[in-house]
Amino acid sequence: MSKTALITGASSGLGAEFARQLAQRGANLVLVARDHPALESLATRLRSAHGVNVEVMAIDLLKTHQREKVERRVADSDHPIEILINNAGFGLPLEFDKNDIEDEVRHLDLHVEVPMRLTHAALGAMLERGHGRIVNVASVAAYTPRSTYGACKRWLVSFSQWANGAYARRGVTVTAVCPGFTHTNFHERMGLAPGNEGVAGWMWLDADRVVGDALRDVARGKAVSVPSKRYSLLVALTRFVPAVLAARVGESGR
Repeated sequence: MSKTALITGASSGLGAEFARQLAQRGANLVLVARDHPALESLATRLRSAHGVNVEVMAIDLLKTHQREKVERRVADSDHPIEILINNAGFGLPLEFDKNDIEDEVRHLDLHVEVPMRLTHAALGAMLERGHGRIVNVASVAAYTPRSTYGACKRWLVSFSQWANGAYARRGVTVTAVCPGFTHTNFHERMGLAPGNEGVAGWMWLDADRVVGDALRDVARGKAVSVPSKRYSLLVALTRFVPAVLAARVGESGR
């Protein structure tokens, strides 16, 4: 029986790329996002191109009664989810003092509470079966002070490292994927036109490379995946950088 992957934030960006690459490998999919037309369009293309089953769940994960539907789907042992990809997220300006605090709370909820709840929902069925993979899409910002975005992503990395150590021996691996700056519509949704992000050209990665590297590391059961050698080196160097300098580096780009 083909494996089924559930992907949040699947309507665009890295979520859609995870869907495409997993469909190419024969996985059935459950796509979760708010944008129903975009989900249906992607689902139609993937069914046609790869002959896989694709479920669509048009869900706002910040609304409790809607998120609970996804929790129940993830926990459904009769229709098992083999791969859970917690990818949904959004960015805010780095000026925490100027941001609306309710926006910050929603940002925290989507990046921390939602993946925590979905991971908890998935673990029961996965541990009972003795196999499963959970992917938490974090960021290299986890290693560089970057307002509340970096703090949220650092939580995902730390949690994933612990969970992988705790559950891998029981057949369930948990991987934090830490991309660098990647060509998607993430920055456009923050109101930044392409080219205005303040990031050097060499620092940008393509989504297909990021996801390909990530899925390779997930298959190996790694606790942390940093796609591309350039970012792996940068992350390694952060441990030697003074905190004040790291904070200044984190101010570059949006």
